[in-house]
Amino acid sequence: MKRALVFIVLAVVLLAVYALAGHALPDIGDLKANLQPLTEWVTARPIGSALVFFVLYVVIASLSVPLATVATLAAGALFGFWKGLALVSFASSLGATLAFLAARLLLRDAVQERFSNRLVAINEGFRKDGAFYLFTLRLLPIVPFFLVNLTMGLTPIKAKTFYWVSQVGMLAATAVFVNAGTQIAKIDSLKGILSPALIGSFVLIGLFPWFAKIFVDWQRRKNVYARWSRPKRFDRNLIVIGAGSAGLVSAYIAAAVKAKVTLVEANKIGGDCLNYGCVPSKALIRSAKLAAQIRKADRFGLSGSEPHFSFPSVMQRIRDVIAQIAPHDSVERYEGLGVEVLSGYARIKDPWTVSVRLADGTDRHLTTRSIIIATGARPFVPPLPGIEDSGYVTSDTLWDRFANLSEPPRRLVVLGGGPIGCELAQSFARLGSEVTQIEMADRLLVREDSDVSDYVRNALEADGVRVLTSHKALACGRDGDQKHILVSDGKREMHIPFDELVCAVGRSARLTGFGLEELAIPTERTVTTNAYLETILPNILAAGDVAGPYQFTHTAAHQAWFATVNALFGTFKRFKADYRVIPWTTFTDPEVARVGINEQEARQQGIAYEVTRFAIDDLDRAIAESAGHGFIKVLTAPGHDRILGVTIVGEHAGDIIAEFVLAMKHGLGLNKILGTIHAYPTFAEANKMVAGEWRRAHVSRRLLAILDIYHRFMRGASS
Repeated sequence: MKRALVFIVLAVVLLAVYALAGHALPDIGDLKANLQPLTEWVTARPIGSALVFFVLYVVIASLSVPLATVATLAAGALFGFWKGLALVSFASSLGATLAFLAARLLLRDAVQERFSNRLVAINEGFRKDGAFYLFTLRLLPIVPFFLVNLTMGLTPIKAKTFYWVSQVGMLAATAVFVNAGTQIAKIDSLKGILSPALIGSFVLIGLFPWFAKIFVDWQRRKNVYARWSRPKRFDRNLIVIGAGSAGLVSAYIAAAVKAKVTLVEANKIGGDCLNYGCVPSKALIRSAKLAAQIRKADRFGLSGSEPHFSFPSVMQRIRDVIAQIAPHDSVERYEGLGVEVLSGYARIKDPWTVSVRLADGTDRHLTTRSIIIATGARPFVPPLPGIEDSGYVTSDTLWDRFANLSEPPRRLVVLGGGPIGCELAQSFARLGSEVTQIEMADRLLVREDSDVSDYVRNALEADGVRVLTSHKALACGRDGDQKHILVSDGKREMHIPFDELVCAVGRSARLTGFGLEELAIPTERTVTTNAYLETILPNILAAGDVAGPYQFTHTAAHQAWFATVNALFGTFKRFKADYRVIPWTTFTDPEVARVGINEQEARQQGIAYEVTRFAIDDLDRAIAESAGHGFIKVLTAPGHDRILGVTIVGEHAGDIIAEFVLAMKHGLGLNKILGTIHAYPTFAEANKMVAGEWRRAHVSRRLLAILDIYHRFMRGASS
């Protein structure tokens, strides 16, 4: 802010000088009148005069003094075309770069801080195509020289790029004016130099790189389709492969804008989230939480007791919850919206043709303008020796397997310390299982800060989970009906017996079986896409878990909008997927919710930050509900209220985080949250409390001292 004030003061001083002395600045008439003595001076001192002229021109260019035109003409008149061109070209580029650096030093941080969210796309554009933008602006005479210098200083374009592009971009106009200066006697005004035809030529030169870039991109896109024949007509505008979150949203959006769309799903409509992931796990978590509350009812003034329940009834409730939500994603609903839903296996035959193997064994061949791959991901099963023989379940298969059990597994091993592993470990421990959780890393939830990991570990251990971090699973074994897993902490090995083993070590994208190999579409851990979610074949896009980089239902739905709009309307306008503000929640008890960066990521990325914390045990609503545990941790830019990231550990953390998501999305700082009325008593008040903590830490002590003096004066106190 202080730097910005310095810039403003300098600008005001310069404007005042120009306003007072502008009428006295030399013009073409003055140059012609003094040409003879100036020429004699240059002839007498060729090197000294050139150096003086160069320095003066650098000052004129850097301070944007309105003398550049006259000085350029003077260069041609005094030094001749080639020497004058060299002097002006290097001096103007150097002066422009000095102005550029001054704007960067004094203004950029303040501007980027103030408009951080709105400038993300602009910054990215300048990092990629900054040279193109600058070159075009340099060749457009209608854009003021000083405005280009100052504006570019606010962008991420590199100084050396700014210099050489400025020198090349200004060279044509410089040559015109220097050449005109060699014939100064014939010039009475600028009209004789800048004719409409010449200005038009500059504009065309400035736009030429863009036309060339568009042509090259078009040719490149055309070449990738060279080995196929494109149909003249299409059956559909869009085919979506996969009816999970990304696929359903893609089909919904396409139908909403009256596109003809077909949705193909080989398994259950609703995908993993509805049938195997988010929905059943949250239903299980709720039942387990109630069991824990019954066990600890004395905290609420009631008598605590061991909960009595039927495990088959718990599993039946989970199926009932899925059935109640299923109509939201049903075939009937989507067909009612105008989507054609096919149950079968899709295979992409060429960039515009999809073959669908239906349940009756017949094939349908459909042509389409665009395809969205939304095939999701499946649980990853580590290749441990003996694991197939001993048996295991995943987060997908446990629901059907455990539905046949009369009681929770007596001894349960959960392999994996990520969100899924932690949620399942705690839930089954609360339902009475002896749970051992094994994690190869040195802590649980390694993407979170260590204080968060410690908090979750303590919560799980309090519920009876045996947590083994820094332990590597080596093999599984079976001796009759007895099963075990062999683990090592690097020093010793031990056998852990189990009745059921849950593999929760991550998920891998579904990449095979639908034609990517034949089309040579690159894949790594996910389908390789660009910022627009396009594959190497631009009319084939990907969204959701199969595209990455996040494996969240809400991110899949978010990507689906970009993929669908780009697929249907990309001819006119394409949109880059926006991952700036992605929230997520781990539904342990207490919940862990996060948006933006945390401390470990800030350190890894070299981002300066301040931390503000608020302990939820000081929140009235949390105290009233005997839920006074956890904290809110907010990372902000040093000295500013701009939010870099938020982590919440506590009851309803996944709901409380929404206010911070909104704030970050729209560039609102902690002061805005502090100035917002929150209902009392609510958990959401914690957001205002942490904003208040930040405000108290940034109150000016000098201002407080002045206020103290003021109030003593108003009381009539003498000291």
